[in-house]
Amino acid sequence: MKKIIVLLVTVLFLAGCKKEMEKQDSEIDSTTIQQNIETKVDSIAIKRNDSIQLAKKDSVAAVKKTELEKSKKSKKYAVYKGDAFSYWPIKASDSLRKLFYNTFTKEQQYTIAALNRIDTDHIKTRDTLIVPNEFKSTFMDYTPFPRKLDNLAEVPKTVIFSYPIQAYAVYEKGNLVKWGPTNMGKKSAQTPRGLFFTNWKGRKVTSTVDDEWILNWNFNISNSGGVGWHQYALPGYPASHSCLRLLDADAQWLYNWADQWVLADKKTVKVKGNPVIVFGDYKFGSKGVWHQLVEDPTVTTISKSALEAIVEPYLAEIFNQQTIREEYNKSKSGAKPSEDGLKTVKDSIN
Repeated sequence: MKKIIVLLVTVLFLAGCKKEMEKQDSEIDSTTIQQNIETKVDSIAIKRNDSIQLAKKDSVAAVKKTELEKSKKSKKYAVYKGDAFSYWPIKASDSLRKLFYNTFTKEQQYTIAALNRIDTDHIKTRDTLIVPNEFKSTFMDYTPFPRKLDNLAEVPKTVIFSYPIQAYAVYEKGNLVKWGPTNMGKKSAQTPRGLFFTNWKGRKVTSTVDDEWILNWNFNISNSGGVGWHQYALPGYPASHSCLRLLDADAQWLYNWADQWVLADKKTVKVKGNPVIVFGDYKFGSKGVWHQLVEDPTVTTISKSALEAIVEPYLAEIFNQQTIREEYNKSKSGAKPSEDGLKTVKDSIN
């Protein structure tokens, strides 16, 4: 009897354990399923949040892109400021053109024109002008040329013309004393590069290319080639028939500053004038590099080492001709130099 009771209790106990285990298993399965469901829900939520964030980012990017495009278009009718210079699209906007003339003095307009390699008459013809944000004390403060060249320290007078930046520099014993804009030879009639010397000059020279072209303050640097500097219209790009166009005031200054040659007779040069160096290449078909001053204020700057390297190959001939001139001046004992070439003459090229 006792055995039967013990066996019955054991069976009941085992049955109870089984139910408890099934209940626990059921609860575990239920919890696991719930966790899985929650995980999936969280995952979906995360994905949805990521999508929303990405959508927001895409939306912001699209807005910025649209704003940028609008900004580019609006620059056509508004001043665009850089670090040191600004774009003034005066041709596209009557209001900006009026504002330009009302804002800047005649002297400032002259500076602006020179920085754009034009004369003041061409201001109204330009689509866009490069304008300094602050006007400096003197025009010399805008120079793209180095203030001093050590290898010209013993040379009394030198003129250097740069084709790439369409500008010239005047040095006295290696010290920069003047600079300004120039418009040199167009693509089909480029100004020759290399070393030249000033020779004859003429207050008013009639061009043989066109009798109506009057070249004021003309100073020839290549007699056989008919190349010289003189006053003429500056449209803002190389446009001449090989000569070096200058602003009127600059041409007059150089006319009075440079020395002429001395002739032994009509065909023999006894003493050459001052050295003139023309260097570099212009990227025809593109706007001049000075149009990039808004993005890069140093884009036209020529370093001291770079310009000294350009001058170096010509030094031997420069000093040779300088010695000849010095010996001639000593022999004259203070007599006035020959006035040959001062009369009005006809140049072969303008």
